[in-house]
Amino acid sequence: MKRRSLLLGATLAVPVGAVAVVAVSGASDEETLRDVPELLRNSLPQPHQVLVALDLRPGINSPSLAARELSRVLRQNRRDGTRMGIGLGHGLFADASRRPRQLTMMPSFAGDVLNPAESHGDALIQIAGSTHQEVQAARKDVVAALTAWQARWQIVGFRAENRTEYGKPLAMNPFHFQEGFGNTSGDRGIADRALVRADQNEPAWAVGGSYQVVRIIRLATELWDKDPVHEQERIIGRRRDGRWLDGTPTGDEPNFAADPAGRLTPLDSHVRRAAPDRRNPPPIVRRGYSYDRRHGDRGLIFSCFQRDLAAGFETVQKRLAGEAMAKYQLTTGGGYFFVPPPGDAWIEALFPA
Repeated sequence: MKRRSLLLGATLAVPVGAVAVVAVSGASDEETLRDVPELLRNSLPQPHQVLVALDLRPGINSPSLAARELSRVLRQNRRDGTRMGIGLGHGLFADASRRPRQLTMMPSFAGDVLNPAESHGDALIQIAGSTHQEVQAARKDVVAALTAWQARWQIVGFRAENRTEYGKPLAMNPFHFQEGFGNTSGDRGIADRALVRADQNEPAWAVGGSYQVVRIIRLATELWDKDPVHEQERIIGRRRDGRWLDGTPTGDEPNFAADPAGRLTPLDSHVRRAAPDRRNPPPIVRRGYSYDRRHGDRGLIFSCFQRDLAAGFETVQKRLAGEAMAKYQLTTGGGYFFVPPPGDAWIEALFPA
């Protein structure tokens, strides 16, 4: 068996933050709640986070032991109050027939300038907690304990003004606007949008997993802050406090069809390009954070989960080409990952003896 296949068979046994097999139709609310991964629950996300993308170290001749090490280290370093998740990069799958069918290396979209040193990876660890110090301590412990893995890239994030309103987790982004209104407000809705179903023509082991997209988006905050607030609101398509430009109440969805010329909400505004029909929203669940690094490098760690990558993130991203906000942002890194379901039965199916 090939090196990468051996590694995958061991690594996917790690259940930390993974998702369960999606409930069958007619499942109870309690069953549906169990199906939603910890990091995706409709409860308020932790205010601080670190993402660490990992590659297997060159020369490791026992991938199986390396994967067991990763599993053990994650479990041993899980702290009270922290949440952890893991995603798998496409490079782990030597056998394409066993790979989730939409899992590839993240391509460059219009306007992207991807830095290879801050993109992709064999695995992704996500650690979230209540304080920056708590998250960083957990990260240091995990990375220091890994002998078979090396960090490819990492980034620290935070959620300013982190809170729940209208049944949805909201936060303030570096452009001074509220994030999160487009999410669904219930765990059943999260499962419907995010978890792979049995009828999707995916490998059987992938049912109950989720495609995760991470995008490191640098924002031109100084340029943005020079624009008057009313112009910023027209670029975004909402008021800073979340109200709609056409007067629709904050917690409701506007009818863009009633404004075909974009007189109230411009046709090239972010919210209108992302979801032309707000009453039929994109099938994704967002869990984004802000970041602030040295030398004026600040922006968003965009993260979203979906059961169908093409119908979710990729459809939205293609619609955003040419939006008014394009000149204020630059995607420099990130990647596509697959969050596996927990348990061992599907691993046996993936790698039969």
